[in-house]
Amino acid sequence: MSKEIVTTTWSGGMSFEGNVSGHKITIDAGNDFGGNDLGPRPKPLMMLALAGCTGMDVVSILRKMKVNFNKFNVIVEGQLTEEHPKQFSRMHIIYEFGGTDLPMEKLRKAVDLSQEKYCGVSAMYRKVMELTSEIRIVS
Repeated sequence: MSKEIVTTTWSGGMSFEGNVSGHKITIDAGNDFGGNDLGPRPKPLMMLALAGCTGMDVVSILRKMKVNFNKFNVIVEGQLTEEHPKQFSRMHIIYEFGGTDLPMEKLRKAVDLSQEKYCGVSAMYRKVMELTSEIRIVS
C-alpha cells in the first residue's frame, strides 16, 4: 500500500503554505473570514482534485482510442450544505470537448471508464456524496 504525504506551514493570519510533491501552494481565507485572499480555499481544492484526476484519465484513454480533440475542459460544480460543518452534498462534472467529428460514444466510454474504474478521487467522493456528469461538445 502506498502513502501520500502533504505538509502545511502556517504563514500568519489564516494563510498556510502547502507542499504537495515538492510543489508549493498557498491556501488562505477571504478577507471576510480574517484572511488576505492569498490563495484558494480548501474546499474548492477538493473540486480541483476531482477535475484533475478524471481529466487526466480521460485524456489518457482518448489518446489510446486515437480520438483527436483540440480543446478539453473539466468543470466541477459543487453544492454545499447550509448547516455546519458545511460540506459538499453533490458534485456535477462537466466535460467540455472541442474538435471536429468527435465520436460521442468514445467520449462517453472514456468518461465512464474514468468515473467507474480509474479515478480514485471520484471513487472516494462517491462514497459520501452524489456525483453526476455530462459531456458537452463546444465550438
